[in-house]
Amino acid sequence: MWFNEVFTLGHSPDPDDAFMFYAIAENKIDLRGYRFEHRLEDIQTLNERALRGELHISAISIHAYPQVADKYALLPCGASMGDGYGPVLVRKETPNGIDEIKPFPRDSVIAVPGKMTSAFLALRLYLGDFKYVVVPFDQIFDAVKSGRADAGLIIHEGQLTYERSGFTKIVDLGEWWKQKTRLPLPLGGNVLRKDIPSDVRCDLAEIVRESIDFGLEHRSEAVLHALPYAREMDADLAGKFIGMYVNDFTRDYGEIGREAIRRFLSDGKRAGYIETEFEIEFVS
Repeated sequence: MWFNEVFTLGHSPDPDDAFMFYAIAENKIDLRGYRFEHRLEDIQTLNERALRGELHISAISIHAYPQVADKYALLPCGASMGDGYGPVLVRKETPNGIDEIKPFPRDSVIAVPGKMTSAFLALRLYLGDFKYVVVPFDQIFDAVKSGRADAGLIIHEGQLTYERSGFTKIVDLGEWWKQKTRLPLPLGGNVLRKDIPSDVRCDLAEIVRESIDFGLEHRSEAVLHALPYAREMDADLAGKFIGMYVNDFTRDYGEIGREAIRRFLSDGKRAGYIETEFEIEFVS
């Protein structure tokens, strides 16, 4: 049954995910007879689909994992971790250089890319409670420019392009987290449905790992494949972004990566921002 199944593979339409899954998409590795249907969605949509258990394999925010842990186990590969860098809280650049939001006024409104995103949890751990408005990640700059929000929480390529778009950094949450914990900030991971038999789960985990390895070993062609997904980025900037989020932690969390996930989620639980009881399970 499972051998003939078409496995749905959900990931973001971003250059780092396109890079990771290049070898699967283009049949560059042995897929062991399995077939994959790629579903490209923004991360908030993927988080919501995971709540319903819709996809066999999916990228999700680490923040969302407690809510889907009954249905999914974390693959040990495919992580997006910011080792000293991560989502950036920005404001409009001012002509006179005066920092408008420091100290941060409690009545300020922040545009965030989704309540289930890891960026949102990280900002809550940094700031405590704050006012926010949920905006699609690629519309956050516009929300701040228009005055709908006083500041914006930037993910994806905006972390590299905010200055040229006329914004100033308030804080890099990955940098803050590293200083606080000495750990990378766990942002995204890949999950696999628990109802899939264990032998098939192991096969699928190895296929994902081999796809990541192939991309890293054939970097130029994998970056070229990912370029159509690099919004407002040239090849050099896209390559830099991919290098930030496809790294050794992506090949395997390792004990440091696992500890980062445990610390991030336990801090969120202790602060009252995660209400669900959960156990973290990795596909062996």
